[in-house]
Amino acid sequence: MSTITYQVTGMTCGHCEGAVKSEIGAIPGVTEVKAVAATGLVTVVAEAQPDDAAVRAAVDEAGYELVGRA
Repeated sequence: MSTITYQVTGMTCGHCEGAVKSEIGAIPGVTEVKAVAATGLVTVVAEAQPDDAAVRAAVDEAGYELVGRA
């Protein structure tokens, strides 16, 4: 298992957290996602190292911006 934390901008509430969690959670191999709007941190647990491009695309799809790894 691999755990990576990303910095995401634009999340302001629980709905935002849910949207990000849903999109990233759909990436194959991702087993857990924790998004915290107050800090902008999104922690991704996956079977292998998550593909940053796939995570960025998922965050974009949710309507937010991935700044990079935290």
